[in-house]
Amino acid sequence: MTLSTDTILDILQHGTTTIKGEFLWGSNYTFLVDVEHNGSALQAVYKPTRGERPLWDFPAATLARREVAAYLLSEALDWCLVPPTVYTRKGPVGPGSLQYFIEHDPEYHYFNFKDADRQRLRPVAFFDIIINNADRKGSHILIGSDNHIWLIDHGICFHVEDKLRTVIWDFAGERIPENMCGDLHHLLPKLREPSGLVSDLKRYLSSDEINAVASRSERLLASNHFPNPHTSRRFQPWPPL
Repeated sequence: MTLSTDTILDILQHGTTTIKGEFLWGSNYTFLVDVEHNGSALQAVYKPTRGERPLWDFPAATLARREVAAYLLSEALDWCLVPPTVYTRKGPVGPGSLQYFIEHDPEYHYFNFKDADRQRLRPVAFFDIIINNADRKGSHILIGSDNHIWLIDHGICFHVEDKLRTVIWDFAGERIPENMCGDLHHLLPKLREPSGLVSDLKRYLSSDEINAVASRSERLLASNHFPNPHTSRRFQPWPPL
């Protein structure tokens, strides 16, 4: 990112948004947009709430908000995994999420990552457990032009029930690295009221969902190992890419 994170967030939150095109491969309406504010411009991904396909197990009209909650958790961990994301009420077709667009090679994804890049995915797997990601597809992991790992598409996360579905089971049964456990240990107090993080998350998640994040985090620290896939239910997304 050439712009600072604060500048990007300011543009996303206060800028004028113009639709440039539509991404056609997703289940929900998703648009590539230009956002301009105070002489600065950037590209972003716009997911309007009115374009969300209803799901039987997630509350209606909440997916865009979950995108923002994932960004807030990534920032609270200081991991910078999720591109800057805001919830806007003045999008071209109504309220929704706006996420900074990451330049990347769409043909390079989890299923053809070099081994060195696969070995960098432990924080991704760890993050997905914390947010209870029900849809970590191989194409949702981007390698930016600066070689930074970015994660996108977090609309179906944070359910109170265990919904973890991911293609990344490379580290199942492994001991979690100490530095990641340390970061989560420091995050835990912020997930309990009163805290600024909880206040921010309450704009996008229910109290039960926030409490579930804390409970999952506590269990993960207690086990100190990456979990194995559940054999009694589907543990990978479909389609996987």
